[in-house]
Amino acid sequence: MRFASKVWKLLVAVKDAMALLFLLMFFGLVYAALSARPAPGRVEDGALLLELDGTVVEEKSQSDPIALLMGAGGSVHEFQARDIERALLLAAKDQRIKVVVLDLSRFLGGRYIHLHDIGEAIDEVRKAGKPVLTFANAYADDGVLLAAHASEAWVDPMGGAFVTGPGGNLQFYKGLFDKFKVNAHVYRVGTYKSAVEPYMRTDLSPEAREDLQFVLDAQWNAYRADIAKARPKAQLDRMTGDPVAWLKLSGGDIAQAGKAAGLIDRIGDKTEFENRVEDIAGESAQAHPGEDAPDYAHTGLATWLAANPVKEEGAAIGVVTIAGEIVDGDAGPGTAGGDRIARLLDENLDAGKYKALVVRIDSPGGSVMASERIRRAILRWKAAKIPVVVSMGSMAASGGYWVSTPGQRVFAEPATVTGSIGVFAVITSFEKTLADFGVTSDGVGTTPLSGQPDLFAGLTPAVDGMLQTSVESNYARFLDVVGKARGKTALQVDAIAQGRVWPGAEAQHNGLVDQMGGLGDALTYAAKLGKVGNGKWHAAYLEEDPDPFAAFVEGLTSGSQEQATAYDFAGLVATRQQLQAGQAVSRLDALLGVKGVQAYCLECGMEPDYRQSAKAPERGPGVAMLLRLAGWK
Repeated sequence: MRFASKVWKLLVAVKDAMALLFLLMFFGLVYAALSARPAPGRVEDGALLLELDGTVVEEKSQSDPIALLMGAGGSVHEFQARDIERALLLAAKDQRIKVVVLDLSRFLGGRYIHLHDIGEAIDEVRKAGKPVLTFANAYADDGVLLAAHASEAWVDPMGGAFVTGPGGNLQFYKGLFDKFKVNAHVYRVGTYKSAVEPYMRTDLSPEAREDLQFVLDAQWNAYRADIAKARPKAQLDRMTGDPVAWLKLSGGDIAQAGKAAGLIDRIGDKTEFENRVEDIAGESAQAHPGEDAPDYAHTGLATWLAANPVKEEGAAIGVVTIAGEIVDGDAGPGTAGGDRIARLLDENLDAGKYKALVVRIDSPGGSVMASERIRRAILRWKAAKIPVVVSMGSMAASGGYWVSTPGQRVFAEPATVTGSIGVFAVITSFEKTLADFGVTSDGVGTTPLSGQPDLFAGLTPAVDGMLQTSVESNYARFLDVVGKARGKTALQVDAIAQGRVWPGAEAQHNGLVDQMGGLGDALTYAAKLGKVGNGKWHAAYLEEDPDPFAAFVEGLTSGSQEQATAYDFAGLVATRQQLQAGQAVSRLDALLGVKGVQAYCLECGMEPDYRQSAKAPERGPGVAMLLRLAGWK
């Protein structure tokens, strides 16, 4: 028995040693993969292939490696708009690129400002005498906008192209709250501060409807003008005016109807499209990873960007990006965590290194506390005598406008959504709901604030009054901050505030914005303020080093793109519907979650945020209770 026991211990020891050895080898390989500088792939003379199988964003979010390994979230690819623009502009000047191909088969879209800028970059490629071809199984609004700039827009015979225009429906929860007797305590300032209306009304107020229609009309007019400029013969109004009659004229064939409307040039399947590209680019002479790699000579986006690193010549103009909802803490990138962005600004504050700072904003706002934290960090750059210029992207509203106020010059684009100067807070309690189930509350306290706020017993008049006073105080501070930045009195700001949103052009008219222009215009102006003169300069983005492990895991798990699959018209509609459902739950969770006073723009949420809705929301205690009462899991 002793001999058998010793043999068993020896076998266990060998097993443990082998397991340890394999673990060491595994982590050694992971470390080597993370530490090695990836060698850029070889650029092949032929086509630049941009497979946009996801969504275009201002700033890519960082994937959670654990969630990726567990198969949760992160399945929608993100492409930074500036990366695509740079790739296109490089292709226009590089003799190795004969044609640019945009594969939009699984394109989920992006905000108008980003797509407009990408469209202008496509125009530069065409001006250089190089064709740009697009292919999709089904084009929706965003895909149609990009395809309008192409020299040849292809669609599968079973697909089509259609435009719906901006707008849609919002969900209102008052009826749900009334049904379960949930008490939504709403505190706000501003006639137009409509972000709280879904929780206190069953429909839009007349003021909110007017405000929203004003902004959407501006966006729609900008979109139509873009299409008309790129394709003068396109019959967009005919399509959107009576879509059923338009479709019937082509016998119900959406592909033929799209071609008849001038939005599509050629109808053919993927094989026919690739044969057409091969006629221009030539046949590939090298092997490409992936079974679905086309046979024509091409270079992918990642390889192309790696082979053309950004040149950091001349003076540095710092760029800090405030993208997504502004929240307290270290969230992001892709979400504007106040602590994270303030830390980036403070760690890079160097008057000798940066000639100026450009604050790039693409945010609907959020936490007042986080917005003020970011604003103060920007002010520290101004105190160091570094010029500050603001560039507004698709939106810089509410808290997004709050952080713009330190700018010495504020740039926006005509379709930018800005303003929404107003604040609110929402706290829910369940005292009436629980009473129906026989649950009551009673207790003792030492002051009117003891045990408050109470989720189960409700709020006392003292707490109720304090919350409203706090919101009013924050609104007064908002007016003061804007007034000092824009040279206006608080009363003058209040006249254009009250939570009202403004398109960029109108914001310039009422003094909230200084000049129309994009990020490039803002950078040029910042270089001028920084007294660069005729010398060279470059944009230096203030970013944290990416997590190499997350990037490694993302590379291992890439390819699972079920949520980005839309092979025909019905498939595209179903994909958007699925993502919309996730976004609706996220909005409800935003109400019942733990948040302080907010400066957030409801109108900015009309455009689907595919990045956020693709992720399963974390349910707070309030939404969990409400869903259980409703019988939902």
